[in-house]
Amino acid sequence: MIHHRVAIQARDHLQRKLSHYICFEAGTLEVCSKRVRISGKNMSSQNRFRVFGAGTAFLVLIVVLALLAPAAVSAHNVSQRDASFVEANKGAAIPAFMYLGAKHMVTGYDHLLFLVGVIFFLYRLKDVIQYVSLFTVGHSLTLLAGVFANIHANSHIVDAIIGFSVVYKAFDNMDGFKRFLGFQPNTKIAVLIFGLFHGFGLATKLQEFALSKEGLVANIVSFNVGVEIGQCLALTAVLIGLSVWRTRPGFLQHAFMTNTLLMVGGFILVGYQLTGYWVGQ
Repeated sequence: MIHHRVAIQARDHLQRKLSHYICFEAGTLEVCSKRVRISGKNMSSQNRFRVFGAGTAFLVLIVVLALLAPAAVSAHNVSQRDASFVEANKGAAIPAFMYLGAKHMVTGYDHLLFLVGVIFFLYRLKDVIQYVSLFTVGHSLTLLAGVFANIHANSHIVDAIIGFSVVYKAFDNMDGFKRFLGFQPNTKIAVLIFGLFHGFGLATKLQEFALSKEGLVANIVSFNVGVEIGQCLALTAVLIGLSVWRTRPGFLQHAFMTNTLLMVGGFILVGYQLTGYWVGQ
């Protein structure tokens, strides 16, 4: 009950702060640049940068890594060494493909950004398991179906939708749908649907390789299991970080800015993918 009340307080606090952080000028939405109100007190320009907490710094790091990534138009790039192994492999190689799946999830900043958004305001372990399970079911279905049924789609478009999933979740965390659009989408259905696109993004990358038919089922299933292992490892680290951060009084104050950065990261990913699509035409 305590955690549930804290979650409600966090949501209510974020809604109140939205009106302080956001200002409308010339028909555009922008962050106020002069003064910011936090807990009823004015923040002067010299203190403005204190809105960045530990969690915000973590997201800044992810966004910077996305900007500096060598493969700017794809969040699903595979190293040349791993690609050579996948194409040269004959027969079942269960441990190797499990490792590749786990590695891909842990280093996949598009997946990580989305999952950070999904669990940002989830305080109860039951809720975390429920939402993550929906995401897992979604991306497992399309990963396996995409490879085995040989379903093709433009990888840049799929990855752009994945980037948009990050934008959606950050906007949802800021209560943007209710405040600006007057309705609230079903978050569980949204996580499941976006999970389908995340899995299809993995499938489109695997389809680029000349996979041997020998041991294909075992290898792809092992890759998917590895993805789940990597997801558990990444989520554990994120949950530990969030749990520690939530014990600090600055968590509620920094929630809006953190989700703003999360949204920026999503827009960056969308821009990369659409650029890659247009260049490739």
